[in-house]
Amino acid sequence: MAAGCGYHFAAEGSGLPPQAKTIYVERFGNRTRMTGINDVFMRYLEDEISIHKRLQIVDSESQADLMLSGDILFADQLPIAFNAASEPTLYTESISADATLVDEHTHKVVWSTRGVSGSQNYPVVAGGAITTSPYFLQQNMRSQDIARLTDIQVAQTQQATSTTQMMQFLAQNLYTSMSDGF
Repeated sequence: MAAGCGYHFAAEGSGLPPQAKTIYVERFGNRTRMTGINDVFMRYLEDEISIHKRLQIVDSESQADLMLSGDILFADQLPIAFNAASEPTLYTESISADATLVDEHTHKVVWSTRGVSGSQNYPVVAGGAITTSPYFLQQNMRSQDIARLTDIQVAQTQQATSTTQMMQFLAQNLYTSMSDGF
């Protein structure tokens, strides 16, 4: 009965050309002021494509059935919460990208998207960390550990985790959109 409902999972890649088996992921451009953010994102995007095992990543465009290209358009970090002394206690980090998927045999655009984004909030002081939240629990840190860190150590560890989660979220959004044809 479920087979006839039309529901499918993104990992199936039902929006991709059925004959496509390989993909070349062109280095995304960087239109931000953050040097190298596109290179960091590429690692997450290639990992996301590989996890689903629908397409094999190849090293050259000539070996590929599909080519994915795009640009990182925006990346920023802004304070969003402050203490009584007007010092930031919480930041938000955001990234957005455009992407296009081309069938290398027909040279036609199979899929394109604009402004796909990911964002994440992170504390920069120990008192801002909610140690029972799923965000915190995904880290390799205990609540008593964070209480012993200086504010700069909290900010650095929390920003690193935030960046990882934000990049993974953007890569997941791009892959799901691409593979479903949205």
